[in-house]
Amino acid sequence: MYRRDFIKVSAAAAAAAALSPALASCGGFAGGKKRVGKGGPLKMSYYPYVVELQHTFTISGFSRDTTTVLLVEIEYDGVTGYGEAALPPYMVGQTLETASAFLDKVDLSQFSDPFEMDEILGYVDSLAEGMSCPKCGIDIALHDLVGKLLGKPLYKIWGFNAAKTPDTSFTIGMDTKEVIIQKTKEAEPYNILKVKLGSTEADDKMIVETIREVTDKPIVVDANQGWKDKRYALDMICWLAERGIRFVEQPMPKTVYDEMAWVTENSPLPTIADESCQRLVDIRKLYGVFTGINIKLLKCTGLREAHRMVEAARALGMMLMIGCTTETSCAISAMAQLAPVVDFADLDGNLLITNDCFSGMKIVNGKITLNDLPGIGVTKL
Repeated sequence: MYRRDFIKVSAAAAAAAALSPALASCGGFAGGKKRVGKGGPLKMSYYPYVVELQHTFTISGFSRDTTTVLLVEIEYDGVTGYGEAALPPYMVGQTLETASAFLDKVDLSQFSDPFEMDEILGYVDSLAEGMSCPKCGIDIALHDLVGKLLGKPLYKIWGFNAAKTPDTSFTIGMDTKEVIIQKTKEAEPYNILKVKLGSTEADDKMIVETIREVTDKPIVVDANQGWKDKRYALDMICWLAERGIRFVEQPMPKTVYDEMAWVTENSPLPTIADESCQRLVDIRKLYGVFTGINIKLLKCTGLREAHRMVEAARALGMMLMIGCTTETSCAISAMAQLAPVVDFADLDGNLLITNDCFSGMKIVNGKITLNDLPGIGVTKL
């Protein structure tokens, strides 16, 4: 049985969690928002917020009870766009301190037109290597702003059909048998379950078999790089296929390309790259290694690049998935704008938290349902 030896995340996340009484709303913290830049038509500010999870969330490698995010705002001509930069502990080198330091470097006062998005976001991306999370926060806020200025939701601006959105999966992390049963019952409103594996063989099989005792709903699996040997990974995938699993996400370590290609070639199930797929430049080298890719805004720097990744993967005939971490409805609603053109969605991050400070995209009968609000479709609570 799985032992809940919860590994507390980084010191930065712990320090941020200590701020939670002062971060009780989207209005910011005790010191107020931090305005960045020299002034001008485009004005950016940001502030931290601690997202609290309903259950301790455990995947292969660590557990957490909170996620720190930075909420970003860009104002132009009296209109404000909202963005979010989640900082989960697996984003190495991207903490509250380093992300804040990056945002402090950004000066949007040199731009007078928010519609010059390629130029603005190209400048932001050039300021430092990595730092995809704070770059994502700026990207989402700028897209929200431009959508509001146009008076249209992004999915309509892109020409997508909202009726074609998929169901979202609902994630069940590693836990004891008793808690797995409880979480599975709590997931009754959702049509697809996503299960975190990648521990010992006994624990992994216990989790799947326990869920199957409760429900026969479709299940997808995320091993989070937990299976190190290619033959073991293939054996597990074959075992999962016999139990009606739909696909397996990131079964092996992210840089093990030859072994992963062998697993995909012999696998009875599709394989999806998550940690292996960070940005647009990764897609070509993943062709033939995985069946498809999982795009996350906090990895790829935001909607601008995510849209390009969709087009590149489609051109190669790869499956498309969009995903998230534990985030508010701000980031989740932003990612949902791409939902009509993907095969699978895992957009449940806001459903796993207790203190969402935005209202946006809704899940209706398990299906991603977009609204007609302009931009990313959110209102601040």
